[in-house]
Amino acid sequence: MQVGQRQDLRQSQSLVMTPQLQQAIKLLQLTNLEVAEFIEQELENNPLLERQEGERAERGERDPEASESETSAAATEADASTTLSEHETIPAANDAPLDVSERDTYGDGDGEVVSAPVDTGPTDYAAPTGGSSSFDNSVNILEQTVSGDISLYDHLLSQLNMDFSDPVERLIGYHLIHMVDDSGYLPADVGQIAEQIGTDPEMIEATVQKLQRFDPPGVFARDLKECLSIQLRELDRLDPAMQALMDNLDLLARLDHETLMTKCGVDADDLTDMIAEIRALDPKPGLAFNHEIAQAVVPDVFVRPASGGNWTVELNNETLPRVLVNQQYYAQVSKKPSASDDKAYISEKLNSANWLVRSLEQRANTILKVATELVRQQEAFFAKGVQHLKPLTLRDIAAAIEMHESTVSRVTANKFLATPRGIYQMKYFFTSAIPSAGGGEAHSAESVRHRIKELIDEEDPKKVLSDDKIVELLASENIDIARRTVAKYREALRIPSSVARRREKKAAAWNSR
Repeated sequence: MQVGQRQDLRQSQSLVMTPQLQQAIKLLQLTNLEVAEFIEQELENNPLLERQEGERAERGERDPEASESETSAAATEADASTTLSEHETIPAANDAPLDVSERDTYGDGDGEVVSAPVDTGPTDYAAPTGGSSSFDNSVNILEQTVSGDISLYDHLLSQLNMDFSDPVERLIGYHLIHMVDDSGYLPADVGQIAEQIGTDPEMIEATVQKLQRFDPPGVFARDLKECLSIQLRELDRLDPAMQALMDNLDLLARLDHETLMTKCGVDADDLTDMIAEIRALDPKPGLAFNHEIAQAVVPDVFVRPASGGNWTVELNNETLPRVLVNQQYYAQVSKKPSASDDKAYISEKLNSANWLVRSLEQRANTILKVATELVRQQEAFFAKGVQHLKPLTLRDIAAAIEMHESTVSRVTANKFLATPRGIYQMKYFFTSAIPSAGGGEAHSAESVRHRIKELIDEEDPKKVLSDDKIVELLASENIDIARRTVAKYREALRIPSSVARRREKKAAAWNSR
């Protein structure tokens, strides 16, 4: 066998993820708000991109009486509708606009194709608007100086500075305040804290006892029992019977009232009053200083009923700015003599701007295709409710619209549909199938979960349904499901077991006496 070296030339094909193709794929996964933030960054980095608004362009003033044909505009998602072409895909790498010239044509956003002018006259730049030093402006300076919400840390620190005069105790208290979590609890024990700062555990414990008198009552507690005990002591309600109840919180969680009455030495009426007092306490006192504002869900697609029992699907255009390529500015800059690096830079920005606008338009069309097919497949849900939700997979949608399954997965990620029945994630409509006991049409897992919740909500307090009984009831409705699956769905719905529900209903009946 001859051994030696030689050179071979082989030709093969491979998929190269160009930066532009990566950008187009990335845009599919973003929500409308995230796309708006992305466009803001591109507007800052690309001098050839501008908003399609009524104000002056950032880099030159356009004639307000000029027609739209003087600027080559590319429509974004604002004019998207459910009328879609049948063979639209993400722009491939070879489709990159590397040969764009001033004579290229683009859509003006209304379906009309216009041509970009080659020779446009010079434009005057808009004069910058400066601030005013006058005190007669409309800005309310007093409102700008109002402090914001006080955090738990600042609230505790202000009390420390007022109540602690000993510098050693103040230093320990300052360290303990830094360790308090958002709920107001002190997570570490005294021994660990003493080892960290190099002092005696007795000194740490004495400081903790003083800090536990701070507002709000219950802060610096090590566990739930101590937190509730501090609040009861503040209300002068920590008597021996209540202390015995604090020592047996596990019995209270199990609703074992008979044993609690024996442990506390009280009757049923007294125990009911004691439980009511505990329920009025705050188990997480520090959360009162958590001023985070819950962000409202902004839908990406609207689904509205139309005449004839049909449905209208449209994008939420309010959250997306309209962007266009400023061909006038490009023509003005490109005709001036400049270095080769400058020409390459402006050409690169032109290609990037055109690609971004095309990718945004393609994103709109893809989302609408997926949403329209999703509404068509789950039309019974929108008309009749969750009981009629059908089993659906990403492959079903991909096959119907002739796209890859991964593209459908990216489109439905973090997207929301606003429907007459509420706002739902697109992923909500993709559920696994549960076979029918009679060999008929399969049932959606989500509709089965909803049916299990209905059965438990309607159960007789004297005849609490076990998981086996729920399996029998579902089988009578031609739903073939195992007991362990019922238990899994019940736990996902945060519904306790039949034993725990029986105790709860018994305790509720006992408290109503």
